[in-house]
Amino acid sequence: MHAIAILAAGLLFIGTAASVTADEVLDLGPGNAAFEHLPQYESYQKNYDDTQMTEYGGSVPHRKHDNFNPLPKGYKHAQPYLKNLWLGYPFSFEYDRARGHVYAIEDLVHIDRIDRYSEAAGLPATCWNCKTNTVPQLLEEYGDAFWSMNFHDFRKMHDPQRHTVGCTNCHDPERQMRLVIHSVPLDEALKRQGRDWRTASHNEMRSLVCAQCHVEYYFQTAQHGVAAKPHFPWDEGLNAEDMYRFKADGNPDPDGFAGPFVDWVHAVSQAPMIKVQHPEYEMFHDSVHAQAGVSCADCHMPRVTEGPLRISSHHMTSPLKTDRMIRDACLGCHQDRSPTELRERIEYNQERVWNQLLIAQEKSVRAHEAVRQAMEHGGAAEPLLEEARELIRKGQWFWDYVSAENSAGAHNPVKALDTLASSQQFSDQAVQLAIRSTDYAIAESMDVPIHDLVPPIREHSRRLQQSQEHLNSHLWLQYLPLLPEAEMIWDGTERVR
Repeated sequence: MHAIAILAAGLLFIGTAASVTADEVLDLGPGNAAFEHLPQYESYQKNYDDTQMTEYGGSVPHRKHDNFNPLPKGYKHAQPYLKNLWLGYPFSFEYDRARGHVYAIEDLVHIDRIDRYSEAAGLPATCWNCKTNTVPQLLEEYGDAFWSMNFHDFRKMHDPQRHTVGCTNCHDPERQMRLVIHSVPLDEALKRQGRDWRTASHNEMRSLVCAQCHVEYYFQTAQHGVAAKPHFPWDEGLNAEDMYRFKADGNPDPDGFAGPFVDWVHAVSQAPMIKVQHPEYEMFHDSVHAQAGVSCADCHMPRVTEGPLRISSHHMTSPLKTDRMIRDACLGCHQDRSPTELRERIEYNQERVWNQLLIAQEKSVRAHEAVRQAMEHGGAAEPLLEEARELIRKGQWFWDYVSAENSAGAHNPVKALDTLASSQQFSDQAVQLAIRSTDYAIAESMDVPIHDLVPPIREHSRRLQQSQEHLNSHLWLQYLPLLPEAEMIWDGTERVR
């Protein structure tokens, strides 16, 4: 299916289901507050600390493209070309450091990727799936129609604290708080692999509960599946090449899409693109630690002593924040190393991955620009440009698999570096094809440093795209349509006009 057709197919479902009226707003119950008597709840409250960074991550909610402002607006380890690479897609409006599970709703309802200037959100109710503990109730109430309902219809009923990601996302209170999978797309993905979480070991479950959300996914299309229902592309495997191959040719019946999957068409190169989400589980699953039987919870929710009790910490964060946390998470296995040695080793890997991530990012930008120049030059050989666009799509996918995974390689440094090497090769090939398509006419204009060739887009938002002056401020922005002037309708969970 042509990219534009897929985009249309993907967007037609949004808001088409019956809207929720004021009289139908559900009482979603006390949520996390019902479990405040449990000893784990005290450590869960520590997730509200959003003031601490590690070297390459952390909890302070800065803009992930901003390396020109200090915290809390920007950070030294940023990727300045994010807005360029996602041009024409809502991710180009805003992409921030996630503060953690307890802020999931608070940050979701303020993110500029969801259109707060329109009655239609621009994204479906599916976006609540990994930001709240209420989806089982919502699916019971609305069935599969829920996925494609208007995101805005569910703002008022969600309390940012009581209904954020919490206890019942991973535990069944009716079965002595045993670990349980509530995620419909994970349950279905496991079944397609011949696996059943109900027979999984407790140690497997300590990673699978994280795989409910810390994964790559896409939305099924209305024509071939359940409109906007999330789907995990694991049928070919969990690595970047496996999932790229899967998305190259969808089978309508099981996959919910036909032909090559496309999230959006890049505004500058007209390349049909795919956006990676956050494949932490996929990155980790074949790592040295995973093969040794280490689970996600071993590092991010280690056993700790709280008063007279020995419990799993529910402060779900990086163990690199303090020496005490490294001791709790790492020294059970690495008794011959100090917290300082372990932190230095992890940061050694992260530094190398980060450097290659920035190179891969810049090569992707150069590839988009090469195709843009070839199209503007006129008379370029279109078959070569089509090959170049396919390599742009693949190179950026491989880069984003590492970028969106959020650990800067810590979860699997070998795979991260290998994936980035592939990304760079695909992007380089795209540039050469674009140059060849013009019989080398653009070779000289392309042979300049990347920051001179294409400056990073520092500022862009829905509000700014309502300004022609803003669109004129950067060559690439001129390829975007001017949005109609509008006032904000939603601020958080409150309607303001």
